[in-house]
Amino acid sequence: MARAIRNAKLDTRSARTKCEVRREPHWQKISKGCYIGYRRSSDGGTWIARLRDEHGAQHYEALGAADDHREADALTVFSFAQAQERARAFFERRARELAGHEEPQAGPYTVRTAIDDYLAHRRRRGSKGVSADTSSANSRILPELGDIEVSKLTARRIERWQDALASAPRLVRSKKLAMERRTRAVDASDPDAVRKRRATANRVLTVLKAALNFAYSRGRVASDDAWRRVKPYREVEEARIRYLSAEECRRIVNACGADFRRLVQGALATGARYGELIRLRVADFNVEAATVSVQISKSGKARHIALADEGRDLFAELVTGKTGSELIFKRDDGDAWGKSHQARPLIDASTIAKIEPAATFHILRHTYASALAMRGVPVGVIAAQLGHSDTRMTEKHYAHLAPSYVAETIRASLPPLAGFVKSNVAALRRDS
Repeated sequence: MARAIRNAKLDTRSARTKCEVRREPHWQKISKGCYIGYRRSSDGGTWIARLRDEHGAQHYEALGAADDHREADALTVFSFAQAQERARAFFERRARELAGHEEPQAGPYTVRTAIDDYLAHRRRRGSKGVSADTSSANSRILPELGDIEVSKLTARRIERWQDALASAPRLVRSKKLAMERRTRAVDASDPDAVRKRRATANRVLTVLKAALNFAYSRGRVASDDAWRRVKPYREVEEARIRYLSAEECRRIVNACGADFRRLVQGALATGARYGELIRLRVADFNVEAATVSVQISKSGKARHIALADEGRDLFAELVTGKTGSELIFKRDDGDAWGKSHQARPLIDASTIAKIEPAATFHILRHTYASALAMRGVPVGVIAAQLGHSDTRMTEKHYAHLAPSYVAETIRASLPPLAGFVKSNVAALRRDS
């Protein structure tokens, strides 16, 4: 936030009572060509911004009422400092419009417009996850908040939406041509069900705040105070990490059809995500180094996954007779695996293998990482294999699975500190 300009005649309401009642505002220069004005009338004053462009033309914006009779709320009533902040947003926005960087906004700037601008910006940059965030915004944000002007959005209004979202029924996957999304009620007596809904609310809140922050950074709104004061729910991301035992892995692999079995084996051998696996090509496998190269990942960074002997043998067999540009994993009909093609086969295989609740590809990924953690593999190595940007997420989910590794490290590294000397006194054994 820029430093507020001080003006003894405008700083306080008592000082402003001495200003002349007139049509022409009392102007205060903010910077070159940028002014804020106070127009006093018989029933209170108002703030006005004025921008002079390089051609000498004047551009005005009504900022709102001054806090002459009511306390400033930064929504409809503004102190001198708040009015300056709002004026600076106008100066930046109008300067961009005059330079041709943005089209002038027609009508009120609503939450819907802010989200549209934010998602369009991410698409231009090629950001990941735009499709999922668009769906989340369309189903969870826009119905309740879409038509509200961003400048009139309050922290309390966002919190009410957040609380309603945390208790809303879950959306269930529906057919593409379905007229309405099916829902499933949440059991309020189940702590884990409540935790999951709050975690979902946090993720959707992140999308909303990102869009509003983008609007604020572009000068579309004068203040970010409303949403900055809204906090996510605490301690809701600590989901119990579920992983399969070695016996469960064997059962689910045997329960899969031939083409899908290879995909599941690849997941267990690499810990890669489903989307990463189905994009792997023969040239991505290096048999001499026993590695698989993931070129496109969730983080946007390429990585090399080291393979154990079992994984190397699996990939060597899968690439036999194929050219370097061919996909490693294909369906039996020769087609590529597509988005969500893994969900139903894995549910069916889990049913046959008597694994409940059904496994997902994310659980296969957890299984891979958990197996490494329980064998004392350093967290940094696991993070590199999984493609995590740092070790925080890896430590959060898997560090507790390596108690022996932690204990052995502590016992080998911690010197004697307490000065304790073992006594030769032994406890008497009490005869029964």
